[in-house]
Amino acid sequence: MRKLLLSAASLTALALMACQPEATAPSTEVAVEKPTKTVETLTAAANAGTENSAPTVQEAKEFLEQAEKDIVEYSGYASKVYWVQANFITDDTNALAAMAGAEGAKLSTRLANEAKRFNDLSLPADMRRKMDGLKRGSNFPAPEKEGAAEELAKIMTDLEATYGTGKFDYDGETLTLGQASDIIATSRDPEELQAVWEGWRTISPPMKRDYSTMVEIVNEGSRELGYADTGALWRGGYDMDGEAFIKEADRLWGQVKPLYDQLHCNTRAALNEKYGDEVQTADGPIRADLLGNMWGQSWGNIYDLVAPKGGGEGVDVTALLEEKDYDQKKMVETAETFFTSLGFDPLPDTFWERSLITKPRDREVVCHASAWDLDDMDDIRIKMCTKINGEDFVTVHHELGHNFYQRAYKNQPVFYKDGANDGFHEAIGDMIALSITPEYLVKIGLLDEKDVPGEDADLALLMRKAMDKVAFLPFGLMVDQWRWKVFSGEYGPNDYNSGWWELREKYQGLEYPGEARPANAFDPGAKFHIPGNTPYMRYFLAHILQFQFHKAACDMAGFEGPLHQCSIYENEEVGRRFNAMMELGASKPWPDALEAFTGTRIMDGSAILEYFAPLMTYLEEQNADRSCGWDKPAE
Repeated sequence: MRKLLLSAASLTALALMACQPEATAPSTEVAVEKPTKTVETLTAAANAGTENSAPTVQEAKEFLEQAEKDIVEYSGYASKVYWVQANFITDDTNALAAMAGAEGAKLSTRLANEAKRFNDLSLPADMRRKMDGLKRGSNFPAPEKEGAAEELAKIMTDLEATYGTGKFDYDGETLTLGQASDIIATSRDPEELQAVWEGWRTISPPMKRDYSTMVEIVNEGSRELGYADTGALWRGGYDMDGEAFIKEADRLWGQVKPLYDQLHCNTRAALNEKYGDEVQTADGPIRADLLGNMWGQSWGNIYDLVAPKGGGEGVDVTALLEEKDYDQKKMVETAETFFTSLGFDPLPDTFWERSLITKPRDREVVCHASAWDLDDMDDIRIKMCTKINGEDFVTVHHELGHNFYQRAYKNQPVFYKDGANDGFHEAIGDMIALSITPEYLVKIGLLDEKDVPGEDADLALLMRKAMDKVAFLPFGLMVDQWRWKVFSGEYGPNDYNSGWWELREKYQGLEYPGEARPANAFDPGAKFHIPGNTPYMRYFLAHILQFQFHKAACDMAGFEGPLHQCSIYENEEVGRRFNAMMELGASKPWPDALEAFTGTRIMDGSAILEYFAPLMTYLEEQNADRSCGWDKPAE
C-alpha cells in the first residue's frame, strides 16, 4: 500500500504524531507563545492544598477545554513544519520537525498523565470518551523522564529521513526506490529481480539500533499510561478490549482466507510455469521478489502471467490515460469529479495551490502518497509523486477520500477529528475506487463505449483486482502482528528479521529469495510504515470495510447486478448517506458509524467473497488437481 494520513487532528489526543516523525535537537527550542492559562496551571491549581480531595466534573470540563486549546495551538504550526520537512528533506527541516515532534511528544505525555487524575470520576459519556482518547495519547508515547521526548523525536525523524533518502547501487547506477520498484514491476529476469530486491534492503540495517531504542522508549511511555506495552496501547483504540480486537481480526481473516489461498495456489502455479522449479517450486511458499511489488503486498504487475485464458480482455487504464493525454493534475481533477458527482463541494482553491502532485526535480521529498489537513478545517492537500498510470489513478481517488473525510468532520471537537477507527479513513477512498468500472470510465470520457469489455471479460477484471486487493489482505494483517510481538518482547532485536519472515510465511505464504538473509538484515525497515511509524492494521480493516461499504452503497442505489459491476458515480443519495457517516468523525464508537451507513454494527468480510464470487469459482476449477497450501515438510 502507499497511503499515509497526516492531519492536524492526527497530532491530537486521539492520534498525536501517529503518522509523522518527531525528533529534536535538545539544544534548540521552538518559540511558541503559550496561553496564559494552560492545562498545567489548571491541574496545579486544582491540586494546590487539596491533594486528598476528589476531582470534580467542573474541573474535568475545564481540563478538557484547555487541553483542546493547547492541542489546536500546537498542531496549527506543527503540521506546517511536517509539511515542509516532507517536501524539502534537509538537515535543517529534519531538525525543525524534530523540535516540533519533541514538543508534541511532551504535550501528548503530559495530557495523558494528567487525564488519569479523573479516572474514578463519573463523567458524562462524551467527556469520558475524550478523557479515554487523551489517556491513549500518542501511538508512540514518550515517558515523562527528562530528555526522553527529545531522544524519541530525533530517532523517529532520523528513521523516516533514512528511508526517504534511501538509494543503492545496481549495474552501474544509483537507484531510488521508485526506480527499483519499476524494475521489480516489469522485469522477468529472476537474477535481476533478486539483485534489485536485495539492493533496496541494504538501506535498512542502519535503522535497526535506533528502532530497538525507540521500542524501549515507547514501551516505557506506554507502561506509564497503564498499558502492558505499546501494542496493547494500539489495540486499546478500537472501542473494545484489546484481546477481543485480536480475535476480531482473526475472525475477519478467517472469512477471507479461503479466497486468498486459492489465489496463492493459482499464482504459484503460473510462476512455476514461467520460471521452472529452480526458481519457483510448484509447492511451498512463493519467492517474494517474483510478484511485481517490492514487498510482495500486491501482485497486479504480474497479471499477464495469471490472466484467465478465454477470460476476455480487461481495461488497460494506463494506456487509456496516455491515449487521452492525461497529466498528473488531470488525474486528480478526475478523482475530484467523482466526489462532486455524489454531492460533495469541490476542493478549495488552496488545495490546488499548495498540494504537491508531481515529483520535483530539484530536491529530496517523501514520495509516499499522503493526504494532509493542515488546519483541521479547509487547508487540505495531497502529496505524491504521481505517475501517469492505472495504479496512481486509483491512488488519487484514495487520497482524496481522506481529504473529503477530513472536511466532513471539520466541525467536530478536535478530539474527534479522525476516522471512526483508523480502518474507516483508509476505506473511504478505496470504496470509491471500487466504482472505477468500465461504465464509469465511459461516463468520464476515458473509455469509448464501443470498447467496453463484454461480460466475458469479468474474469479478467476480477483477477486483475484480486491480484491487488485480495493479495494484500495477509500483508495488511501481519505487519502489526510483527510490531505487537516486537513491543511485547516476543521478538527481540536479534529476532526482528527472522520474526518478520516467520509471519510473512505464515500469513502470506512467501519466502525471501536466496539461501539466507545477511546476519545484519532488517527487512521490516525496507517498508515505509516501519521507519515511518504508521500503524498498519488500518489497511487490513480498510480492505474489509471498503467492500462492506461498497455493497451497502450499491444496495442503497438499487443496483441489482453482480456487485463487481456496480458504480455509484453520480448518486447523490448515496453521497448524502455517506457524508452523514463521515461527519461523525470519531465522536461515536465505530459500530455506531458503521451502522449509520451500512445498517449493521459488525465488520464483515462476506462482501469480498460476494464481489469475487465468479473468480473464486474459476480459481477452484483451475486448482482442482493442484496441491495448494505452503507448509514446508518437516526436515
